[in-house]
Amino acid sequence: MKTFVIDVAKCNGCYNCQVVCKEEHVGNDWTPYAKPQPDTGQFWMKMNEKVRGTVPKVMMSYVPTPCMHCRDSKCMAACAPQAITRREDGLVIIDPVKCTGCMSCVDVCPYGAIYFNRDLGLAQKCTGCAHLLDKGWKEPRCVDACPTGALRFGEEEEFKTLIEGADVLLPEEKARPLVRYLNLPKRFIAGSIFDADEDECLEDVKVTLTSVATPARRETPGEHYCFRGDHAGQPKTGVTHVSATDAFGDFWFHQVDTARYNLKIEKEGYVTRTIEAIDASEKDVNLGDINLQRAPKR
Repeated sequence: MKTFVIDVAKCNGCYNCQVVCKEEHVGNDWTPYAKPQPDTGQFWMKMNEKVRGTVPKVMMSYVPTPCMHCRDSKCMAACAPQAITRREDGLVIIDPVKCTGCMSCVDVCPYGAIYFNRDLGLAQKCTGCAHLLDKGWKEPRCVDACPTGALRFGEEEEFKTLIEGADVLLPEEKARPLVRYLNLPKRFIAGSIFDADEDECLEDVKVTLTSVATPARRETPGEHYCFRGDHAGQPKTGVTHVSATDAFGDFWFHQVDTARYNLKIEKEGYVTRTIEAIDASEKDVNLGDINLQRAPKR
C-alpha cells in the first residue's frame, strides 16, 4: 500500500507542489485516470497557509493538502454509479467516464478535497499521478518537485518508522487516510520579559509553562489541528515545558497542545510572577511585554 508522508517542518511554502500539479493536469486529458483540471478553481494539491500570532510574535505555517486517499473512503461509499474505486496500491480514483456529476462525493469528503468541474459535469481530485506511476514513475509530480524533501511517497512498510510518529488531519476513525503528517503546527505561546525600572530586556529568565485544562478540540482541517494516528485521547493536564529568555528577553514555546496554561516566571533578584489561565485552545498566544519587578532589598 502506498502512502504520502509530509513533513510540515521542512515545507517552506515554495508552492512547487501546487504549481507542478497544475502543469501536469491542466489541459491534459489522462482518461481513464482524469479529465483535464481547469485553469482556476481547483487545487488537487492545495497549499494551506496561515499567519499565526500577532506582531511582533508572528509565524507562518504551510500545510500541503492533497486528497487523502482514505481507506474508509466516504466518497466511494456515496458514489451510486460506482465511479470511484481504490487501486491495489491504495490510490483512490474517480473514473471520469463513469462519473455522472451527482456531486454526492463532493458533499461527503471530510477534507474538501473533491471539486466539481461544471464545464465537464464531473467530480475531480488528486489522482496521485497514477498515470505516471503506471508508466514507471516512482513518485507523483508534487513529490518529485519538492526541493526540501517535505513530501515523500512510497510503500507503507518503507515508511513504517515515520508513520508510527505521524499525525493525520482528522481523527483516524473518520476516514483512515493514507496521507500522514510530521510536525503539523500546533500552538505557540510567546512573550518578552523586561525590567521597566532599568528599561532593559532580561536574559536567562526561567519560564515554566504548565497545562491546567484541555478544552475539546475542533475537527476542522483548515485550522491545522492535528491528531495522532494511534490514539484519540486529549493532552494531559500538568504537562510542563521549561525555557529561558534570550538576549532580547524573548521566549517561545513551540508545538504546545491546544489547552489552557499557567506560566511561571523566575529570575534571581526578581519577584517570581505567575500568569494564569493562558488560553491556547483557539489560537496562538502572544503575551506581549511582561514587566518583572526587582525583589525588595533585605
